[in-house]
Amino acid sequence: MDAIILQILNGLDKGSAYALIALGLTLIFGTLGVVNFAHGALFMIGAFCAVTLSRILTLSRTTIDETQTDFLGNPLKVEVPYAHDFFGPVVGDALIDWAVPLAILFSIPVMLLVGFVMERGLIKHFYKRPHADQILVTFGLAIVLQEVIKYFYGANPIPTPAPDVFRGSFDFGAMVGFEANQIIYPYWRLVYFAFAALIIGAVFAFLQFTTFGMVVRAGMADRETVGLLGIDIDRRFTIMFGIAAAVAGLAGVMYAPINSPNYHMGMDFLVLSFVVVVVGGMGSLPGAVLAGFLLGILESFASMSAVIDLIPGINQVIIYLVAITILLTRPRGLMGRKGVMED
Repeated sequence: MDAIILQILNGLDKGSAYALIALGLTLIFGTLGVVNFAHGALFMIGAFCAVTLSRILTLSRTTIDETQTDFLGNPLKVEVPYAHDFFGPVVGDALIDWAVPLAILFSIPVMLLVGFVMERGLIKHFYKRPHADQILVTFGLAIVLQEVIKYFYGANPIPTPAPDVFRGSFDFGAMVGFEANQIIYPYWRLVYFAFAALIIGAVFAFLQFTTFGMVVRAGMADRETVGLLGIDIDRRFTIMFGIAAAVAGLAGVMYAPINSPNYHMGMDFLVLSFVVVVVGGMGSLPGAVLAGFLLGILESFASMSAVIDLIPGINQVIIYLVAITILLTRPRGLMGRKGVMED
């Protein structure tokens, strides 16, 4: 039982990332009808927003510390972060320590801007083009963005630690009644799951309970009729593209302490996220979230050593096998709607 609970926790961790990226993909497809293969790059940019803020906060100057000496008795040169000069040592150290959570505030305007520029500068020209054209141009854009990140940040992963209070692990098993040290789980992975649940809930609440969201949902169902009512639905869809980009970026920001950001991390998640979208049902937001957590949990169980010993390599293909099985039995996915991507 403890092994099962541990794998479920691991699955929720992976599923959170899949669900957040797939949610943004589905928002874009459902509103604009665009298959955006650059969405994984938005996840990557979000992660590097955390890296960038961390580097900004740790910028420092060299000074002489008379209270410290080397073995010859000479005063030592030390690096003093500029954050200490502006905010004082206590607040400055706190800002550096909490760089990743603070990057949430930093990344939101950045990702909204990136989303608006992508949609207005490139993607709007491909609304009425075949999906194959959309895939090619957005995939090319993803490669360009990947190479830009590689040029400025290098090819190696960049460790981006979580705040000190969330480092390490805790005894989850003892908390739920198992023996001590049976289920040890990292704090930050639980934080990531809680954060993902908050973002997913906020997106659904925004679409369900706000006037803006209601108009967007109406436009997703019948764009022409909403336009005939005098509503600028294109402008609202552009804003939704920015929101979808922000969701992907936030997913990347909070994932940085789990998987050190690198220039190809967007591609690593992109294909899996599209599988999640297809399994959940093209254009279905609840389906994307459900499929994300379902496939994350299945992948986690398939990664158990006992399963791999029984079926070698199953952890590498389990998601695709499940996708094939579901699409053979339910061609529109778990919660797909009739007419979406159907001629």
